[in-house]
Amino acid sequence: MGALRRDWDAIVVGLGGIGSAAAYWLSCRLGDRVLGLEQFELGHSNGASQDHSRIIRYSYHRPDYVRLARRAYASWAEVEAEAGQRVVTVTGGLDLWPPGAAIPIEDYTTSLDSEAIPFELLDERAVMRRWPQWRLDDGTTGLFQADGGIADPIRGNAAHRELARRRGATLLERTAVEAMREVGGGEIEIRVAGDATFRTGRVVIATDAWINELLSNFDRQLPLTVTKEQVTYFACPDPAAFAPDRFPIWIWMDEPNFYGFPTYGEAGPKAAQDCGGQPTTPATRTFDRDDAAFARVEAFMARHLPGALGLPIYTKTCLYTLTPDRDFVVDRLPEAPGVAIALGAAHGFKYASVLGRILAELVVDEATPSEGDIGAFRVDRPALGQREARN
Repeated sequence: MGALRRDWDAIVVGLGGIGSAAAYWLSCRLGDRVLGLEQFELGHSNGASQDHSRIIRYSYHRPDYVRLARRAYASWAEVEAEAGQRVVTVTGGLDLWPPGAAIPIEDYTTSLDSEAIPFELLDERAVMRRWPQWRLDDGTTGLFQADGGIADPIRGNAAHRELARRRGATLLERTAVEAMREVGGGEIEIRVAGDATFRTGRVVIATDAWINELLSNFDRQLPLTVTKEQVTYFACPDPAAFAPDRFPIWIWMDEPNFYGFPTYGEAGPKAAQDCGGQPTTPATRTFDRDDAAFARVEAFMARHLPGALGLPIYTKTCLYTLTPDRDFVVDRLPEAPGVAIALGAAHGFKYASVLGRILAELVVDEATPSEGDIGAFRVDRPALGQREARN
């Protein structure tokens, strides 16, 4: 630490999915003048973005997310090309609406149509003919979009960090930020454990469940709910029946809302309930399995995907950091324009690379080509407690 320079062109705080991406895209612009700080070890499992698989898809309930997904796919492709490492595996994506589903299918079909993304609507018989693993009730509707698939966080995060380092960025693990303050002239001073300090005119904060700890330095807090969630990999009798070329990622569009993956990363498929966990805090969460949440997933699988069930390979927990409207936060702080923040609201990994890219654009250029797609993600929107009007 003592040999490290004090002044940097940009500093990224938090090196999970979005922060690692920001460090990479900033290094593409600023080279070795980028510093990344992570309070835990790199690749830790304390947050939200370390596992074999996350869903990537165009199928979303609003056109802005669909448009952002288009740039997300392109950004991941650029990272894959430079890293020589596959991050996205296309399996196709299947969304399923049972009769009387709580989530309107029209939101999804309208969004896809508005952005000219092709898809198929299938009745329950057509779904079961194509994927006989399913057991569906009469009146179930499937929406299949061929570009859906898996984004691999382990590979993606590692690729972003390795490429950033190749371009000269310095990434420090086990380096917790203890304070930030404006020191004049557009400069931000960051103090880390051990009382070392760094200065920069550009800061990216991507610390997910810990974000309010840092925003308190700017007299701002976000109304967030943190829950402990989990996914389970199952040792099913025939894992090959759920191979990525035979079985798509899937989402059950009802309440409760379930989702799952083909066999990838472990010797069996993975499934989970979305937002099925209990409120917690980063300091008090445990890594123990929530047996009630597990039982709900097991019951759903027994009814609709019986062939995917088997003894659990393991259950992995993570933190969801939820905004009241479930939308992202991607913005510069009005009170400190040199500081940009991002929060994925528990569905952000598919967008991690492009969100990191947008953060880099916001702090370097003070603008982004995705401006029209992130307007709903402003930090001062009413759902987050708007403090001031902006021109």
